[in-house]
Amino acid sequence: MRYASVSDLVNNGRAALAKGPLALVFAEDDVELDSTLRHHLDLGFKRVICLMPESFTIDPGLDDQVVRVTMDPANGAAMIDAVNRVIGAAPGQWIYYCFNAEYLFFPFCESRSIGEMLAFHSEERRDAMLSYVVDLYAADLGRNPDAVSLEEAQLDRSGYYALAREDAQNNHAPKDRQLDFYGGLRWRFEEHVPYERRKIDRIALFRAKPGLRLRPDFTFDDEEYNTYSCKWHHNLTAAVCSFRTAKALKRNPGSRDAIATFGWHNSVPFEWHSRQLLDLGLMEPGQWF
Repeated sequence: MRYASVSDLVNNGRAALAKGPLALVFAEDDVELDSTLRHHLDLGFKRVICLMPESFTIDPGLDDQVVRVTMDPANGAAMIDAVNRVIGAAPGQWIYYCFNAEYLFFPFCESRSIGEMLAFHSEERRDAMLSYVVDLYAADLGRNPDAVSLEEAQLDRSGYYALAREDAQNNHAPKDRQLDFYGGLRWRFEEHVPYERRKIDRIALFRAKPGLRLRPDFTFDDEEYNTYSCKWHHNLTAAVCSFRTAKALKRNPGSRDAIATFGWHNSVPFEWHSRQLLDLGLMEPGQWF
C-alpha cells in the first residue's frame, strides 16, 4: 500500500491503521533502510509503515509487507507532527516509532513477539514503555566512514547514568518515577552534541488515546506515559539500538574530522541479541520471564 502524504494516510488509510501494534519508521536517509524494515517485520508488528521521500527505494520483496507513505526526509518537527497525527487516527493502538538504522529489542524478543510482550505490559496497566537509545557504531571508520556496519557493530558496555528529572512548574522538584538518562556517544562526545539532545531515553512504545501528544523531546503531555515503572513494582523496558548518533557525528562538519574512531576501552561487539542488553542493564524484564 502507498499513500501520497501523512494526510492521505490518516484520512484514507484507516485500514492500514486498524490493527496494531504499528511501527512507524522515519527515513532520514536510505542507510540500512531495508534491514530496519525487515527487523521490525520479524518482531511481529502487524503494520510497518515507512515514511520516506519518493526518491528512496526499498527492496521489491518488501513492497507487499510495508505501507509506504511519501514524506520529505524526516526532520524533528515533521516527525513529531506525523506521530501525533497517527495518534489521532489510531486511538487504542500500540504504536512504535524509530528512524532508519535503528533496531528495537525487548526482553526475550528472539522467542516472543511484540504482540505478546505488549499484551503482558497492558495487563500490568501500563500504556507506555521507556526505551533507551543505545548507540551503535562501526568498529573501523576506515572501512566504514559513515560509521555504520551491521557485521562490525559495537556498543558501549558502561558509561550510562541517570539524573532526576526536574519539574520546572513545581520549584524544580523531582518528577515522580521519571529520570533523564545519559550515556553512549552523546556522553563521550558531548562537546559536539547540543545539550537538549544528549538524553538517551525515549518513550518509543505507547498506546494511542484521544488528545495524547508527543513532544519534541520524545516524551508525552500525559506525565504517566513518561514514567519508567508503575508505583508497585518494576516494569519492562526496551532498547532502541541505533546508528543514528554515529552517522550524525561523522556527517557533521564540526565533528567528523575530530573523531578518528568511536572505539574506547569499554567498546564491545554488539551480539544482536536481547540477552546482551539485559546483562548490561540496558533494558529491564520486570515481572516477565
